[in-house]
Amino acid sequence: RVQLVESGGGSVQAGESLKLSCTTSGLTFAHTAMAWFRQPPGKEREGLQCISWNDGVDHYSHSDQGRFTISRDNAKNTVYLQMNNLAPGDSAMYYCAAGSSYFCPAPSAFNYWGRGTQVTVSS
Repeated sequence: RVQLVESGGGSVQAGESLKLSCTTSGLTFAHTAMAWFRQPPGKEREGLQCISWNDGVDHYSHSDQGRFTISRDNAKNTVYLQMNNLAPGDSAMYYCAAGSSYFCPAPSAFNYWGRGTQVTVSS
């Protein structure tokens, strides 16, 4: 059974940083593209970034304006999202997702999802 568990969210002030983690089980992590999405209250879910098995990065949107960095640690079956200089507009539920192959698919093509971790940024 595939499981994705996000952590690292919280409430911060504008300008601060957070590093989200997503630990997985039940899949061949090293061979799987992983991604981060977010969903602000009352809005649709938005794809942020995806990292392929060989560390290639696809940007699904540019709303992070270069402030976010995705990375992975295959030894720990974990994908990260480093978020710097956070702003109130970044407040959302953040989700990680696993694809079904080595390379990043279209944002709509992810098969497995975590339950999310909440990020709240106050001004």
